[in-house]
Amino acid sequence: MKRSLGAQTLVHPTPVFVVGTYDAQGRPNVMTASWAGVCCSQPPCVSVALRRATYTYENLLARRAFTISIPSQTQVRYADYFGLASGRDVDKFAATGLTPARSLLVDAPYVEEFPLVLECRLLQSVEVGLHTLFIGEILDVKADESVLNGEGRTDPEKLRPLAFAPDTQAYYALGEFVARAFAVGEEIKLRVPDPHCA
Repeated sequence: MKRSLGAQTLVHPTPVFVVGTYDAQGRPNVMTASWAGVCCSQPPCVSVALRRATYTYENLLARRAFTISIPSQTQVRYADYFGLASGRDVDKFAATGLTPARSLLVDAPYVEEFPLVLECRLLQSVEVGLHTLFIGEILDVKADESVLNGEGRTDPEKLRPLAFAPDTQAYYALGEFVARAFAVGEEIKLRVPDPHCA
């Protein structure tokens, strides 16, 4: 029997995305966000929900561009710090010693040391309540060679991305390989008759 936990933002896992923008003076800034994810395949799009109070909010609207840098597990302290400090008060790149890299495709910076980066132009924004959902078209994905497999695709076991648990406010490591998608359910699919053929 399941217990009701009430209406809350409880999804496991949520990603650890580091959103990069430039401010009005052209200074690079990053913030960590977990209310985010892929939202469209064609065109390839990602969404991130931000509160108006964040420094990134106005930066993103003004530049109509952002990046998503994906940290690995060894970079958890940087990701956590980026969510604790405000770019209004501190230069987060100077504080961490990390490198702001300028995207050649969009008007936004990314974290050079993080192994995976999405460069996005703002397509639209939707007011949802406390948050605004920003939808960005992914113009390019950049990955360190060290996180790619022999076929040139990202390997989660090499990337080692972080997962965030919102209810316990804790970071977790990506788990072990379980099964191949679109294959493990094939046995069930073969047993169930297709209703369109009846």
